[in-house]
Amino acid sequence: MALHDVQGQDRAIAALTSALDKRSVHHAWLFHGPEGVGKELAALGLAQALTCPEKPFVGCGTCSSCTRVARRNHPDVTWVMPEDELVRRGLAGRSDFSATPSRDIRIEQVRKLQERLAFRALEAKHKVALIITAHAMNPSAQNALLKTLEEPPRDTILVLVSSAPDKLLPTIRSRCAKAPFGPLPQALVAAKVKAQAKCDDATANMIAAMAGGSLSRAHEYDPDTLAERRGLIERFEALKRDDARGWLELAEVLGEDRVKAEAALEVLQVWLRDVAAAQVGAGGLVNADVAPLAQAAAKKVSPAGVQRRAVLVEEARNAISQRNGAVRLQLERMFVEMFG
Repeated sequence: MALHDVQGQDRAIAALTSALDKRSVHHAWLFHGPEGVGKELAALGLAQALTCPEKPFVGCGTCSSCTRVARRNHPDVTWVMPEDELVRRGLAGRSDFSATPSRDIRIEQVRKLQERLAFRALEAKHKVALIITAHAMNPSAQNALLKTLEEPPRDTILVLVSSAPDKLLPTIRSRCAKAPFGPLPQALVAAKVKAQAKCDDATANMIAAMAGGSLSRAHEYDPDTLAERRGLIERFEALKRDDARGWLELAEVLGEDRVKAEAALEVLQVWLRDVAAAQVGAGGLVNADVAPLAQAAAKKVSPAGVQRRAVLVEEARNAISQRNGAVRLQLERMFVEMFG
């Protein structure tokens, strides 16, 4: 796959293609946008375009050079990511590290990158560094990278891939050309899900809508997850203002695992959008299998109340996923403000 094969990101790909056509590729790029929308795939495509001998500044996607870039073993393309991400992807084992694999990109990794970039390219005309989950760089690593961004080695291109660019230093962001990536079209995600999961149109569309334009998130859904979604919605709608025990028990269950809590809050976000849609008589509910429950909820809570609940869910989700907040505490706070 080459850069031009990346789907659903016309704006970002057009900017990159234009820079390649003009042979004026900035020395540092920030690919930013939601998780699972093609940022890393585009970064790989850019690296191929910069190293491909068959189609220079385009990338063929099939030659030896492009294939080695995709397999992460091209000598002129360096990948940097947190140790735990390497383990999660099967690119390293826990035994490869002397301590628990770090969730940060550490200063030692940045220094190793700088040492490698100091040498001349071995095969291609450019050296490329792809920093995946760039916002995971700790403060020391970010400060160390600044020197490279300010005085980049000759013929070096750095690509920072991030779903949380606000966690990067302003001085880093200001030295990068920006390539914004948005959520993928729902129809595209649904088609991909249907092809991979071999499911019907209704299920594929439901998964695509719940995934919010993220293909990686869509692939995480399965029949069991969909069943859990329905159970969560039914339990949420059964909560009552005078039953604090009920909401605190739900917060306890969901708060056992950070990933589980984030997924539950995503379900509630989509559910509250369905309730809001039901209030104005709109069709096409994502959770079509519980449409009667959405209609009942639409009559039970005012539009302002639904909006308030949606804001509280978004705040809890941000606190948990972006600010590393205590999961159970954030969920309890959310429910207390909703029903207390």
